[in-house]
Amino acid sequence: MYVNETPQTPGDLRSEARIVHGVLHTLRQDLFAGAFALRPLPPLDDAKLARRLSWLPERARRWARWLPHGAVGFLAACIFLGSVGPGYDASATRQMLDVVLALMMTVPAVLVLFRPVGAFWLSFLAFVVGAIGSRIFSPYADVWSSAFIVHLAVMALVVLRTRPRLAVEMWAVTFGLGAVVSVLVRGGTLGDMPPVAFFSGVVLVSAAAVRAWREERRQVVETRSVTAEERSRRTLLEERALIARELHDVVAHHMSVIAIQAEAAPYRVTDPPPELAKSFATIRENAVAALTELRRILGVVRSEDPDAFAERDPEAPQPTLASLDALLESVRGAGLTVEAVITGSARPLPQGVELSAYRIVQEALSNALRHSPGADARVEISYVLGGLGLRIVNGAPSRLAKPSPGAGHGLLGMRERVQMLGGEMTADHTGDGGFEVAAFLPVTNTAGEGARGGSGA
Repeated sequence: MYVNETPQTPGDLRSEARIVHGVLHTLRQDLFAGAFALRPLPPLDDAKLARRLSWLPERARRWARWLPHGAVGFLAACIFLGSVGPGYDASATRQMLDVVLALMMTVPAVLVLFRPVGAFWLSFLAFVVGAIGSRIFSPYADVWSSAFIVHLAVMALVVLRTRPRLAVEMWAVTFGLGAVVSVLVRGGTLGDMPPVAFFSGVVLVSAAAVRAWREERRQVVETRSVTAEERSRRTLLEERALIARELHDVVAHHMSVIAIQAEAAPYRVTDPPPELAKSFATIRENAVAALTELRRILGVVRSEDPDAFAERDPEAPQPTLASLDALLESVRGAGLTVEAVITGSARPLPQGVELSAYRIVQEALSNALRHSPGADARVEISYVLGGLGLRIVNGAPSRLAKPSPGAGHGLLGMRERVQMLGGEMTADHTGDGGFEVAAFLPVTNTAGEGARGGSGA
């Protein structure tokens, strides 16, 4: 009879070597690397306790958060008292050794709360010492005594505290090294180790199953929370988009009506005064400018491409500091006395800096109109080597300001613009009852831009 045996190739041997190396590496990472690292057991969650133990008083629920710690402490006390209690007629040396062994079994049970993997090694050491001690002091005593029962309990607690795969690793280490200890202690026999190993495997697999179930349940809860949060955020964005579309339609309609009425109003009066015609012209210009801004900003929500409206209309460019005079004239027409002071050599700046500076000045002056009626304002623009400095300050109001429901949103927008450019901003009340906004917008390659600006001039 011939048997066809296929020899192993070098590739198969390398694959088996890689598998063995991977197993040993995992074992070293789980049981040796950082074995005594601090991993304290946190208290129970207050929300879960409030749902499950709602019938308890609040003070009792506060103490119930530490129920797992108390249970482990009670187990450790029972282990110590049960190990030290018997043996009153033994010698003093035997009693001392019993106390030492009891402490060696008790400490790992408590240490599981703080350093679980280290508790396993101390418990295994106590089990080995107990096995050797039972052979020396009582040759007929069973090797698998209370020390092993405590060791099995510690292993189960470690699995519940860490990860399921530690059950297999600790079982292999315990019964791999334990077999050697048993052979040495029992004189070459394993004794009752096989059935004990089977029973221990069942216990550890059960603990691993409980831990895996808890992990799976926690991941499901986290996934549901993330999904609910994403759904809530998506709903919020959809609502904001809907509100923006409605706002765009309503405001655009009213601003169009204002522009048409302002243009037609002078023709309804015979020989209107020049001041009246100029006021209506200013109203129409502001309405048309507001329509342009509204179409560019709020109209973006109508497009799938956010950049679809960017720089599409060359006749309506983004405002820059070159448009500052028009802004000041518009504010003066609204009743605010404002002066502008520009220091330094004016030069072209990046478009983002120009736009942000214009918007900051615009918002600060709008705040002065709303919150400080009758006050004077001053706009200071400083072209410095590192960037652009802005300071908008207004005095105290001369009359009572009407309440503004959007108070604070303008400052938030200004801060976001400044932070986007990496600048700094302060906004606070002045000593005379006014308000001051100061910002610095950094500009890269300022020297080169200054040279180009100078040569162009």
